Amino acid sequence: MKELLRPLTDRVSTRKGTWIVILAWLLAAVLLSVLAPSSRDYSVSSIQSLPDDSPAMEAAEKASHYFPDDEGTPAILVFNTENGELELTALSQAVEHMQQTAVDGVKEIVPFHKLPPPAQEQFLSEDRSAAAIPFIFEEGLETEEIEAGINEVNKIASEQAENTGIYVTGPAGIAVDTTALFSQADIVLLLSTVGIILALLIIIYRSPLLALIPLLASAVVYAVTDRILGLYGKAGLDMSSQSLSIMTILLFAAVTDYSLFVLARYREELKVYDDKYKAMKEVMRGTGEPLFFSGGTVLAAMLVLFFASIGDYQNFAPIFATVMAVIMIGSLTLVPALFILFGRRSFWPKVPQVGGKAEQESGLWSKVGSFVTSRPLIAGGMVLLLMIVTSLNTLNIKYEFNTLKSFPDDMPSLQGYEVVEEKFAAGDVAPTTVIFEGNGEAERLAAELEQQPGVGTVTPSAVSEEGEAQELSLSFEGNPYEEPAMKALEALRENKEAIVKAAGAEGELYFAGETAQNVDDRLLNNRDLKVIVLLETILIFVMLIVLTRSVKMPIYMVGTILVSFLSALGLGIFLTELFFGIDAISTRVPLYAFIFLVALGIDYNIILVSRYLEEREKYPLKEAVKIAVSKTGGVISSAGIILAATFAVLMTQPIEILFVFGFIVAIGILIDTFLVRGLLLPSLLIFFEKNRASERKQAR
Repeated sequence: MKELLRPLTDRVSTRKGTWIVILAWLLAAVLLSVLAPSSRDYSVSSIQSLPDDSPAMEAAEKASHYFPDDEGTPAILVFNTENGELELTALSQAVEHMQQTAVDGVKEIVPFHKLPPPAQEQFLSEDRSAAAIPFIFEEGLETEEIEAGINEVNKIASEQAENTGIYVTGPAGIAVDTTALFSQADIVLLLSTVGIILALLIIIYRSPLLALIPLLASAVVYAVTDRILGLYGKAGLDMSSQSLSIMTILLFAAVTDYSLFVLARYREELKVYDDKYKAMKEVMRGTGEPLFFSGGTVLAAMLVLFFASIGDYQNFAPIFATVMAVIMIGSLTLVPALFILFGRRSFWPKVPQVGGKAEQESGLWSKVGSFVTSRPLIAGGMVLLLMIVTSLNTLNIKYEFNTLKSFPDDMPSLQGYEVVEEKFAAGDVAPTTVIFEGNGEAERLAAELEQQPGVGTVTPSAVSEEGEAQELSLSFEGNPYEEPAMKALEALRENKEAIVKAAGAEGELYFAGETAQNVDDRLLNNRDLKVIVLLETILIFVMLIVLTRSVKMPIYMVGTILVSFLSALGLGIFLTELFFGIDAISTRVPLYAFIFLVALGIDYNIILVSRYLEEREKYPLKEAVKIAVSKTGGVISSAGIILAATFAVLMTQPIEILFVFGFIVAIGILIDTFLVRGLLLPSLLIFFEKNRASERKQAR
């Protein structure tokens, strides 16, 4: 690989090559900005997570086929007062005015004003302080169109029902609020990311140019990547807002990381070479291959997500693989070109001079290297014990399936949802649609379903035109997003044949809705977690064999990464509950954390081991390990702090899944940086490579 990369990096490290690279990147950024759209133009609040052949999606397809009039995006208009009972006249006038106004996009609303008083009661809470009026938006509307419709509905309802809380919840309201959250968060996220990186670089390196160069490289890479993803969107790829938010973090963090690896080696070589071009040529000859493999492992990790079943994970694959491909190219070309452009001035006021003091001769990491090489069993044993203990807490993971719980308390759709949850039957928040395809009486089938554990009420709602299918609305006794309801639905699926037979009918039952989707999601998420972990581990292991030209070394390199991930996950969920009161996490968090912690953590393994292999050609084992720790410790710790802080920026977001994900990844990166790379991996190198050295000696 060195032979393949050397012509490229040598060419970049010339006066002419430097200017060609910089101008090429700037030209690409400008042309793409003019000719291609932004990725944000094609972002969506959510994508279809489940495959078409999952039971919930098959049921949804049946419902769409037999009952096409039901198609559309449902919503619930919630009226609530804390002072006595609702004024029904004002409520009726609001609904009537909505029908008369014909709000754009609203397909249908329950005609509350035309219903007799007994029928109106079913839409009122027991204490008559709240009302929940279902309505439906037309199918195929964009989020912006639904938002405009919701704003008009809120305006009409507020004018007619004064001094009353008005909320729109349900899938339509949730989608609009989610999109608004991410659109507001994008600028904050970008500015926070840039700000934290800039501040930390200045604090760590005390040089304004060293702080600006990585950010300049990141900005150019971001400009190019954003427009390439925009072209993907134009070609038909939906990109979730969540994916794009994490993409921003990954891009700035990774480019900064790789810039620091180049920076550290550049400072060393400037103490040997007076010519900045020759210095950078040596830098890239030493770091080009590790940078390529570091970026390659992250890229490979993202490509593995194509093998996932869940759409959220699959959506990551093209986005993050593209990002990493551009980052790799930028790290091997743009980053060294920018450092050459600024030369020794990059390090002002501490400008490295030829003959300057070498890094391994002093400093904290030199002392750490000495400690590890003299007491490897103590250093590695303490870290391994700590990581095993914290890993055990992964056995206590609890999952949250109600996505609304991860949103801010003041979000209108969440407030409306909480009113419905508090003042109506909990199962009415998201009823399950039951499709019966066959022959039988709907009333008898409904009665039989109501006898099943966990089921609240079942109401026949429609018959298909040809009479071959019937639709029923099923509400669970408890919250449809929680574990009891999901278990009840699983039992219904398992016993559906017996239920149909007991009702004296013949045919097939299908269950659609959010509870059914959550059941499928949990099953497929468990499958994806096993498959992706296995495939990514094997892939990274093979890549490390190519890099190290060893089979034994990749075993403990990958092993430390896996234990580090489990430790971060276990410690992270313990601390999120202890400090933030979050006792359940999204099912997406473990796999998201695994992908990023393993892919990014292996970077530091590669940097340390590559330097060890380089020094091993000149020094004995322990001395080579000590020098590797001393010379890479500073840059790895700096990069780790910045990377952890960058992912911690996600904790500023108002969405709980991003908050928890950012927190766990930040913890994992710090564990990797200071414990694994500083103590555990060097100890393992001494232990296992010592045995290898002894074997070679005996063979001779």
